[in-house]
Order: sequence, then C-alpha cells, then structure tokens
Amino acid sequence: MVIEPKVREYICTTAHPMGCAESVRRQAEYAAAAGRVEGPKKALVIGCSTGYGLASRISTMVNCGTATLGIMFERPSNGKRTATPGWYNTAAFEKLAKEQGVYARTLNGDAFSREMKEQAVKAIREDLGKVDLVVYSLAAPRRTDSEGVTWSSCLKTTGESFTQKSLDLRSNKVEEKTIEPATDEEVQGTIKVMGGEDWSDWIDTLSEAGVLAENAVTVAYSYIGPELTYPIYYHGTIGAAKQHLHKTAGEINTAHPGVHAYISVNKGLVTQASSAIPIVPLYFGILYRVMKKQGTHEGCIEQMVRLFTQKLYGESAPVLDAEGFIRMDDYELSQDVQKEVKAEWEAVNTENLELLCDLEGYWEDFYHMFGFHYDNIDYQKDTDPVTAIPSIAE
Repeated sequence: MVIEPKVREYICTTAHPMGCAESVRRQAEYAAAAGRVEGPKKALVIGCSTGYGLASRISTMVNCGTATLGIMFERPSNGKRTATPGWYNTAAFEKLAKEQGVYARTLNGDAFSREMKEQAVKAIREDLGKVDLVVYSLAAPRRTDSEGVTWSSCLKTTGESFTQKSLDLRSNKVEEKTIEPATDEEVQGTIKVMGGEDWSDWIDTLSEAGVLAENAVTVAYSYIGPELTYPIYYHGTIGAAKQHLHKTAGEINTAHPGVHAYISVNKGLVTQASSAIPIVPLYFGILYRVMKKQGTHEGCIEQMVRLFTQKLYGESAPVLDAEGFIRMDDYELSQDVQKEVKAEWEAVNTENLELLCDLEGYWEDFYHMFGFHYDNIDYQKDTDPVTAIPSIAE
C-alpha cells in the first residue's frame, strides 16, 4: 500500500516502516559520532519503543555496547492498516542490534501488569542473568494496578482555573485558553498512572527475583519546565505526579541500598500528548526557535547521548544538582534562553506567529514521530506494512 500520514486532531493514525527505520538509523548515527564510554553492560528499558525510551536504548547500545531487554506496548500491522510507530522503531532497532552483534530482545505487553514483570524476570534470567541498568520511560493514559483498579491520568491545573495564551494548531491562531482545575480524584488518578508507584513496583520485583546487579542504576524521566508553564505542568496534575516520581527515587534508594535511583529532568519536546495541551505547543514553538538560533536545541537522541556519555556515565558521572536530579533541561532553562523566550511570549500573536514561532520545526518533529517527512524516503512507493520483530512471536 501507499502509506501517507492521516492526522486527526493531534493524532496521526498511520506510521511508515521505512521512515521509522530511517529515524532509528539517524539516531544511531548521531550516537556513534559521540564515541564510546564505559557504561552499563545489560539493561532493561521499560517503555523502549518511542521517544526517550527508544533513544535510551539506542544510546546505551551504540555508546556503551549494552545488551538490552525492552518492554513496549505496540500493535503490529494486520496487512490492512499500519503498525504503530513503536512497532516499526523496535523492528529497526533489533535489526541494527543484530548487525552490530549486540543482544536485543523485546517483550510486548502492558508494563504495568504483574504478568509483564514476571515475563521480564524470566527473560533476564534466561538471557542476561542480571541487569545493571533499569530505564523507566513509560507514558500512558491509563494504568490498572495490582488490585485490579484502573486509573486514568489528565493534564489539568490544580486549585483554580488558569487562563493564558495558547496556540490552536489547526488554525494557527493565538488565542486565550482557560484550563479548569482537576478534581481530587483526577489528581489521584494522574499520580497513580504517572507517578512513581509502578517504577517502585518494578524495582521491588527485580530485586526480589535477584536479577539486579550489585550497584545497579535505575533512572526515570521527568519534566519541570519554566515558570511560564508551571500552572499546567509543575503546579498541575502532571506536576503532582512528577513530584511523586521524584520522591520515589529516594524511597527506592532507601529500600534497596545496592541500587542507585536517579531522576533525569529532560527538555520539553513535541509528543502526541503535548500537542493537545493548551499553552504548551506555543511555548515549545517559541522555545525551538530560540534554542535553534542559539545553537542549543536538542531532541531525544541528543539528550540521551549526553545523559549516558556525560551525566550518568563517564569520567565525572553522575552529575547531579543540589536536589540530586540530573538536569538535561539545563540548556532549556538557561538564563539566556528563558529571557528571550519570555520576551517573545509577551509579543507573540496570530499576526507575528510565524516570525516568533518555529512552526515548521514543531510539525517536522510531529511527523517524524510516525516516520513521515524524511526527504530520502519515497512516500509514493508501494510499501508492505507488515514488519516482523525477530524476538517477538506474532
């Protein structure tokens, strides 16, 4: 079939296997240019198929020669519709790993479930013995906990409503948007889904099973952002969840003396979720333009390569701030960047939007998530949507 992007609202319902493979190839090429460091030997990457999780898997393999077991929740193609981008990304990653002679295996299922944790333990015992790195990079709208209760997350303010400039990506108009506060139940649900409870469950399970190496490292990803976005992020439902995640790192360190748990606070990037959040696309569009102009813009792979070669591993690692966080958002929150972003935020309106906002870069990142808009891919060519992942029996 000829596979083209089909975008509804803020979601693309198709993905291109060759484009996703090109994305993985480019990320691996970037990582290779950074060289090798002494790092983890065997890693479990929970949420390994897109975004920061995928970039973590690529960087650890390329920069450290790490054998990786990945956990994802993706859908293969049935021949009539495409697979999800994470499926194609993982197929390309495993092919790359095989070419480089590095172990890679992927398990497909609900990472929140007890069954998947047991499958991961079994796979580690069979293939790796123990892991010395656990990356926790889950992003999901819902979670069913060990008691069988299903929780849903939301992105709202807490306490009171909040009104601010926002960008309607469908019309490219800047207008005011009011975000209503979450209920107590919605705050609790968001913490249950996006907080640290499941991360802690994973480490407890792996530790009890005896598959964590001595002095194992585990890292979870977070976002804080600038004061401009605090009402919707850091002081909102997502912020409540991330603060719970931050607290969990300390609890893991206390409960498991042989484990070193860290929070990596990453830069803001375009995702399907962020595209639908009021205020955030406009901030990201301005941020992209400013950081590209200053030469400090980074995507997922640039940050993860810097994380694994300089801040989590490497000669001076770990590099932590006063609160014990690894700050991959250091470029985003630099005084020079934020001063310019704030000035342009005050000035931006519908008329000057294209001058002050990197809309082209924003949409390029969006389409790249699904394997589209790569200049060396012929998107009019008939393409088989069915792609196998060697380690997964379909």
